[in-house]
Amino acid sequence: MSTPDLQTFAQPLDAASLAEAFQVFARASDELTVAYSGLQGQVGVLTERLDLLLAALPAGVVVLDQQGRVEQCNGAAQDIFGVELKARDWQEFAAQALQASDTPGEWALAPVPEDPMQVRRVSISATSQTQSGGRIVLVHDVTEAWRMRLTSSRNERLASMGEMVASLAHQLRTPLSAALLYTGHLATVHLDAADRVSVAERAVERLRHLKKLIDDMLIFARGEALGREQFGACDLIAELAATIEPVARAQDIRFSCECLAQTQQLFGNRKEIASALLNLLENAIQAVGQDGEVRLSAEEDGEQVAFCVRDNGRGIPLDMQARLFEPFFTTRADGTGLGLAIARGVARAHGGDIALRSAPGEGSEFRFILSAVTSSQHDVRTERETA
Repeated sequence: MSTPDLQTFAQPLDAASLAEAFQVFARASDELTVAYSGLQGQVGVLTERLDLLLAALPAGVVVLDQQGRVEQCNGAAQDIFGVELKARDWQEFAAQALQASDTPGEWALAPVPEDPMQVRRVSISATSQTQSGGRIVLVHDVTEAWRMRLTSSRNERLASMGEMVASLAHQLRTPLSAALLYTGHLATVHLDAADRVSVAERAVERLRHLKKLIDDMLIFARGEALGREQFGACDLIAELAATIEPVARAQDIRFSCECLAQTQQLFGNRKEIASALLNLLENAIQAVGQDGEVRLSAEEDGEQVAFCVRDNGRGIPLDMQARLFEPFFTTRADGTGLGLAIARGVARAHGGDIALRSAPGEGSEFRFILSAVTSSQHDVRTERETA
């Protein structure tokens, strides 16, 4: 049986049907063209509105592509950084233009001037990657807020300095009078050599106390922590342990330390932080006495590191706890009364604070809390150091 020819199934189209088909196609094409033009108009309107919105935003907006390069940014971002951002590698630019501060999420624009009131600060946050692989970075200029915090801190210190003026004369007069008395005895002709040496040593001791009092006042008045660097929390624990352990052993005091913040990095004035913590440790040793126990530890607390100084001493009465951080308040005859006030000032200058937990007969615990370096801050510093 032969296969039928395909031409036998073909039905010829007449001219009218063909014309009608072309008319339908033309109408559909026109409708699609009109619809496309309408969509283009809507896209244009939305784009214009988006541009106006970005231009009106007080915060800087930086749009990154999937390679991390700046695809788009608004005028606020340009004004904040003062350079052309488009097509720049954002991570590379941030490593050069930003310096991490003591406040998590806040950065100082490089180069950083020595005068804190001239520093320009920004707060930066970024979205997670979109489906296209890009990200949006928001940049807020927080310079004024930072300056207000700095001014407020200075005003608090000035107010404290004003309150301590009345106590200052007495604090300076006592060791100075003692030193004058001892040095006056040196002029006595009948003093033998041994007595003369003893009187001279006492005079020098009072003068040293006077010098420490003045030094502590200068540190308290200055307040800001200068000369900042990045260092490990556990490195600081090891340094403090090496300093205080021989002192504790000489007084038959059990001392132990532990660092549970192995990966945490800090950024600040290492010398001032170490001095503040050393002051807390020395206070704990004096509080426990012979056969007492003092423990130093560091632990992670969110985006902060808490240095804990614990002792099993007699504890601190509740009414006295409220005054411990007042300048010139001391329970020791040889104390300046500025140690804890300075320690709190150092902690606050680094974005932290000091907390106390104590009860009579149950010992005391001081928590010296500092802001830790976040992973993004660490990455930026690492890139800047290796650049």
